[in-house]
Amino acid sequence: RPGVSAPKLKAGKKDLHSYTIRGTNKIVRVGDCVLMRPSDIGNPPYVARVEKIESDNRNNVKVRVRWYYLPEESLGGRRQFHGAKELFLSDHYDVQSAQTVEGKCIVHSFKNYTKLENVGAEDYYWRFEYKAATGAFTPDRVAVYCKCEMMILWFNVRVARIGIILLV
Repeated sequence: RPGVSAPKLKAGKKDLHSYTIRGTNKIVRVGDCVLMRPSDIGNPPYVARVEKIESDNRNNVKVRVRWYYLPEESLGGRRQFHGAKELFLSDHYDVQSAQTVEGKCIVHSFKNYTKLENVGAEDYYWRFEYKAATGAFTPDRVAVYCKCEMMILWFNVRVARIGIILLV
């Protein structure tokens, strides 16, 4: 992940209600999900939720974000039951320059995502919280289904810390 851990707030900082992404007319507000430019240009953007927007006395705008992780970035890696647009909401927070915000996206709950008529490039979903330091997931049990032309199968999946799934 880019950056370092969030520093303590210092004198001269001012909370902002919004930030306009440079070169666009897109406005980012607290609670919005954003695409953050990776340090390696060849990688896809990171996804984060904006927790706070602030500027310092030189008008440098920073965003405090809570990161979403891709399954392949987790301790157990990507598994067969992870969807192509699935993310994990992590307990990893950072402060980044607002200039690294590339765009906005929408991270839906799994339930709402399955109801979308058309999934756009900016649509993602989450159903697990992920503790980055330990690799633990919450919940450790989740409904997973396989949808095909002939039937829908429902499974109750238990997710172990190492990423193994147990059908129970």
